[in-house]
Amino acid sequence: MLTVDYDRLTVREGDIALDAGCGFGRHSHEFYSRGAVLFSMDLDMESLKKTRYILANYHDKNRGSEKRGFLAHSGDALRLPFRDETFDRIICSEVMEHVSDDNLACQEFSRVLKKNGRIAITVPTIFSEVIYDALTFEYFTSPGGHVRKYLPKNLVEIMRNNGLEVYGVGFKHAFHTIWWIIRCVVGLHLDKHPLTRTYHKFLHMMLYSKFMRKCESFFNFFFPKSIVVYAWKK
Repeated sequence: MLTVDYDRLTVREGDIALDAGCGFGRHSHEFYSRGAVLFSMDLDMESLKKTRYILANYHDKNRGSEKRGFLAHSGDALRLPFRDETFDRIICSEVMEHVSDDNLACQEFSRVLKKNGRIAITVPTIFSEVIYDALTFEYFTSPGGHVRKYLPKNLVEIMRNNGLEVYGVGFKHAFHTIWWIIRCVVGLHLDKHPLTRTYHKFLHMMLYSKFMRKCESFFNFFFPKSIVVYAWKK
């Protein structure tokens, strides 16, 4: 389940890429499968272990290919452990709403991005966040949860103020909007609730159905879960 359109980000073989806040590696895997030299970064060690396992497994299955190297390591978006202008491509997916200083995080991404390099930043839509906040107090008060809501213009302004010129905007994951509504209603931590488990199975089935993915693409115009902002460094 990818939030970022890699063709729109124009990822090329040999690009030095950063997946900032890699989670369980969904975007890292796509970066690596396209031949990028990959750095996967997260603060959560369990996420990093999962990502490293996925990438190592992919590497072992494609030893005869021209796949490049990868490194999964701990790092903070507010203090990136990289030199200026290191990366050709950066993805920061569903991270900015968690950090204490989103302007500083964007400043760091711009610093380590090469001139004319490209970045995709994704955050939850204001539409979905308002609904979740109205349904349960847990959504914005749970440890490690979201600390702010974004209007698209807010994120665009932060990026432009840090030398990033926006060239595209996308919307994704309408069916996941429903998933989180269900979780907010039955309880965010009740993953074994029958309704939660049933809808999770539906989402898993959707990954293997072109028809259902096309249906979701249509509904992304009406109630998307995430907004994706694409930009290049001037």
